[in-house]
Amino acid sequence: MTIVTETVETHPGLQFSTDIAGDPGADFVLLLHGFPESRHIWRETVPLLSGAGYRAAAPDQRGYSAGARPDPADLSNYTYDRLVRDALDLADACGAVGRRFHLVGHDWGAQIAWSVASRHPERLASLTILSRPHPMAFRAAMADPDGDQAYRSRHHKAFLQPTTADLMMADGALRFRRMLAAQNVPNAAIDAHLSVIDGRDALEATLAWYRANDILLEMGSIATPTLYIWGDADATVGPKAALATKQFVTGPFHMEVIPGAGHFMMDEAAGRISELVLAHIAANPT
Repeated sequence: MTIVTETVETHPGLQFSTDIAGDPGADFVLLLHGFPESRHIWRETVPLLSGAGYRAAAPDQRGYSAGARPDPADLSNYTYDRLVRDALDLADACGAVGRRFHLVGHDWGAQIAWSVASRHPERLASLTILSRPHPMAFRAAMADPDGDQAYRSRHHKAFLQPTTADLMMADGALRFRRMLAAQNVPNAAIDAHLSVIDGRDALEATLAWYRANDILLEMGSIATPTLYIWGDADATVGPKAALATKQFVTGPFHMEVIPGAGHFMMDEAAGRISELVLAHIAANPT
């Protein structure tokens, strides 16, 4: 199935670069990427879903899309409320107005997906989360004095520093490239993400997600049928937080562990993960 990259405009006048495939009238799947990647992580998933009869859309999110990049110096532009609203507005703009849809997210995209499921459960037929544990499981792991989650998440503090974007983009984005390459992201994928995060200003906007929000978000339990996928070689999310996630889902829950996969698992096991996503969606029709 052919993927078309379209500019999807939402109600506030934001324009999101979005890979879309599938019949506009079909059940809708929204796929949200994390940091510091882009819509390109779903390059295998979108055609698989559309080939199975779904309409799938993978946007470059707020700050990543050049047409949806409000001033990151004003952190109110990047709060959870705005990011959650974007997800709903994108679903509506892609044809899911008044209908339930399926939501898939990785990393920061997963954090927003958890929030959509918490605040707007009536909109979702299924939830698929990659890597990012339920926020309360993450909070508990971060607070554990005998655990290693705080150490695994030490990069969060670095992203708050005003010099981070300059350092990461210096020397042809050398540090940016090394950060992803060290976690098994191939050069072609890094190039694709840098075609979206194409300079200091773009990176500043993506870092605003960290600066505008408390990563230790408080949240209740989730009733939406949830698939949680975690790689057991994830350097940033440890087993304590990952395994505790099931405690905070009251609806149907399944956890799938991908042996040997790291945090950026879509660059290591895209075929297997895409099949898991499809099976979960098919088991939870709208």
